[in-house]
Amino acid sequence: MWIVIGTLGGLSLFFGLLLGYAATRFKVEGNPIVEQINTILPQMQCGKCSWPGCRPYAEAIIRGEAEINQCAPGGETAMLAIAHLLDREPKPLNAEDQVVADTKLLAVIDESVCIGCTKCIQACPVDAILGAPKFMHTVIAQECTGCDLCVAPCPVVCIKMVPVPLSLTTWKWPYPNSG
Repeated sequence: MWIVIGTLGGLSLFFGLLLGYAATRFKVEGNPIVEQINTILPQMQCGKCSWPGCRPYAEAIIRGEAEINQCAPGGETAMLAIAHLLDREPKPLNAEDQVVADTKLLAVIDESVCIGCTKCIQACPVDAILGAPKFMHTVIAQECTGCDLCVAPCPVVCIKMVPVPLSLTTWKWPYPNSG
């Protein structure tokens, strides 16, 4: 009888250690669904969804604090992909506070008017604007997401949003559905 109890105790200890090791070795960081939603979103970090960026918006969707139709830059394509991923009914885009642009926009600073106030630099969520105080600023076109958050703070109205012409280098293929 003591042999059976000792054997079961030893096996319990062995399997407990094995499960403890597996739990730490194969631990999944974060929520993989949040990561999938985040890759669907356009990564503009524009805040038009009322969240400070794409990842916080994806986390809010999972927590049930946000709807799947709040991403204006992602448009209907992103909304349909998120609805398919989460097995939810598609919803029309939230039109009460968002307007979806058909073309990608790029911020352009009129350098002859810029006074170097740095308000646009502070407003840019992706650090696409370069400049120093009291010197003219410029936009790094490859980094600009077209969120237009830099336009409103400019006191001299030297920033314009211009459409980016569609070419092979500016075209962004939508991510395939992982269905």
